[in-house]
Amino acid sequence: MAGEIPDGLAIESMWAVEATYGPDAAERRPAVRQEHLKRIGELRAAGTIVEAGGYADMSGSLLLVRAPDEAAALAILKSDVYTRSGVWTSFRVRAIGRVVRRDEIEAG
Repeated sequence: MAGEIPDGLAIESMWAVEATYGPDAAERRPAVRQEHLKRIGELRAAGTIVEAGGYADMSGSLLLVRAPDEAAALAILKSDVYTRSGVWTSFRVRAIGRVVRRDEIEAG
């Protein structure tokens, strides 16, 4: 790996999570969406969530999560109102290496 990454860049480890919507998510989501979005905004401000958004086809969401391990990333999402209310019904969690400028890591 030495020499593979250009000067000034780094690879940041994080978790890509696909959260699948339940079959009745469209009906369940409106009642809890404000609470969910507020929490996602707080987690973004804290740097825990890097990106988050729902697929346009209402099949689920994609989130990039900073966490020490897969279990911790999953715990963050399982505690969300979308999970508790049945909007999200399952998760696929995968490790990802995000390309960043080295100063982004040093600043964080």
